[in-house]
Amino acid sequence: MNEPYGRIAFNDEKRLINVPFLETLDVLDPAQSSDKLVAVDSNDARSRPFNLLRAQIIKKLGPTHGKLIGITSAAPGAGKSFVASNLAASLGMLSNRKTYLLDLDLRRASVAGIFGIRGNVGLTEFLMGDDVELKSIGRRIGTTNLAVFPSYPAMVNSAELMVGDRFESLIAVMRALPADAIVIVDLPPIFANDDAILVAGQLDGVVMIVEQGVTTKKQLQSALQFIEPTPLLGTVFNRFNGGVGDPYGYGGKYEGYYSTKT
Repeated sequence: MNEPYGRIAFNDEKRLINVPFLETLDVLDPAQSSDKLVAVDSNDARSRPFNLLRAQIIKKLGPTHGKLIGITSAAPGAGKSFVASNLAASLGMLSNRKTYLLDLDLRRASVAGIFGIRGNVGLTEFLMGDDVELKSIGRRIGTTNLAVFPSYPAMVNSAELMVGDRFESLIAVMRALPADAIVIVDLPPIFANDDAILVAGQLDGVVMIVEQGVTTKKQLQSALQFIEPTPLLGTVFNRFNGGVGDPYGYGGKYEGYYSTKT
């Protein structure tokens, strides 16, 4: 049943969870974003690889009508959050799509920093069962069709949260979004913990980020086995030198992925 302001209510046994439609969210000025967000300007040559990736993702999802896509890597440091954020930004530039970006790398969340979102209450608190509405977490990026739902780094039992009732409700809410919506989920690296493996089973496909010269063939093969049977939508070579004129390689490395330093 439709709620006021175009929200649909789900009951997670304790409270109603409203679908956070893009139009209901607070707006964030894209000028606050960091220099890692390069896909918001279609005139910027650095946005081209993300526009190409956008086209491939839409093509892959077409026959299956899939909606939820995970972005991960075998090991830390491959730039998966950078790719997830810029792919989402590129998708958000389309007038016929609504894009939702979820940061589920709870222990080393970085999407908020890329977009310049400040706060301390995010998806972690929602998943822990706190009295937090998704609408209060999400931010619409300027006039684009992109909504970002950040997390903030916290040393929590993330695997437990990924199998909890609130996570099931989150997935149900995302699937209740209109047919034109695409949900990009930034996941932890496969070998950092078992979060990505647990979440992948709830998604329609996964994109694997591969760091040129660092990710080994064995790591990639093992990572792909772990996400089965979730379909692999493709692999992205990040920091790839060569090809079409200029080297595309972005994103920072994590040092001590699960250390207490942020």
